[in-house]
Amino acid sequence: MRVYVPLTLPGLAEAHRTGRLGTEPFTAYAVTPALREWYASEDTEELEYAALTQAALASLGLLADAPDAPRRRVVVAVDVADGAVSAGTGREAGPEPGEVRLAGTVPLAKAAAVHVDSGDAEAAVTAAARALAADGGDEDARSAVDATEDHDLLWYATQEIANLVAPREDS
Repeated sequence: MRVYVPLTLPGLAEAHRTGRLGTEPFTAYAVTPALREWYASEDTEELEYAALTQAALASLGLLADAPDAPRRRVVVAVDVADGAVSAGTGREAGPEPGEVRLAGTVPLAKAAAVHVDSGDAEAAVTAAARALAADGGDEDARSAVDATEDHDLLWYATQEIANLVAPREDS
């Protein structure tokens, strides 16, 4: 099963250093019955994109809690055994459609790809993370979060993780 793990760049650096994603149990997103019902589509690619989008929103929440992290959403796509994932159906699945729990740590070597914001998204992500940190429920916060959806996450091969987490000379 393909799952999408929300992270920050420091979280990705830690996963690169240790070779593991998450501490058990941890939250990820996947195509679940609840996501299928919520998204009302049978197209697998559309459903996977919806799960990726949910993980990107969760990454934004992580950034709201990590003010020193670079303002870029990070999602790691990982293939795991179906038995490693737990989710209910409908409202039992968790607060968000597609939310799942992974029973244990996952080797980073199982990652299929990494998705990260480009530098162009930094202002929108910064505003959204700041709004979520201040009060995630008001209309201004919702508008700031929605603005991040104008920025697609870029796809990176797993071999590029070292470059993604390396300190930047221009920062």
